[in-house]
Amino acid sequence: MTDRWTALDTEGELLTRRQMIAYGRRFARAGRGAWYSLAIEVVWQFLVQTTRFRVRGSRHIPRSGGVLVASNHLSFADPTTLTAFCLAAGRVPRYLAKASLWKLPVVGSVMRSGRHIPVYRGAATAAEAYRDLVAAVRAGECVAIFPEGTFSNDPDGWPMRGKTGVVRAALATGAPVIPVANWGTHHLLPATALLPRGVPRKTVELVAGPPVDLSDLVGREQTRAVLEEATARIMAAVTSLLASIRGEQPPIAA
Repeated sequence: MTDRWTALDTEGELLTRRQMIAYGRRFARAGRGAWYSLAIEVVWQFLVQTTRFRVRGSRHIPRSGGVLVASNHLSFADPTTLTAFCLAAGRVPRYLAKASLWKLPVVGSVMRSGRHIPVYRGAATAAEAYRDLVAAVRAGECVAIFPEGTFSNDPDGWPMRGKTGVVRAALATGAPVIPVANWGTHHLLPATALLPRGVPRKTVELVAGPPVDLSDLVGREQTRAVLEEATARIMAAVTSLLASIRGEQPPIAA
């Protein structure tokens, strides 16, 4: 980052439209297939017109090596905003996504071009997706995951309990897990809406924190207790970041 972008990222200034355009010029391009690149450029131009970003903490995402980025999930728009955040940090994120997307026109081409990881129903095929996830991380990829597995059903949008897939991969590979809080996408594209609501422009905020400390759990047998403890640490880190965005205290976990 230049000093200018370091200041913007550190202070969390709300980006103007001109700064949004400049932010897009910083996107990592190496490792992007043609269809994935086209989708990114088209979607980013839409976001420039309909949102204002506030970003902080992208320095926590390592510029190289296998890494897992774990974010809360509120909207179908989350993969687009999280992708932009990762790209601006110098990484091209891969995602786990339901296999049916690969069968759709255009969307399927984007998924293949992005080398995303299809998830099929069934225990055997789920295990294959997990193996592909671990292989991608070990190959030095950045893989972005929504540990909740679906949109939060909390009425106030706080993160739910996470699933264990991300920690299984983290403990198997030793790769860092970077927590990210994403807020505002549910105003741009509510879960029940068919079309985005870009007028007036919506504020989208993303903040990343330092890697979640799982060092005492790496190398241990992946028992239910170990997996649940690691998952709880990740979701607590994401929730804390979201609380910093919202300036509110999250509910006390039951």
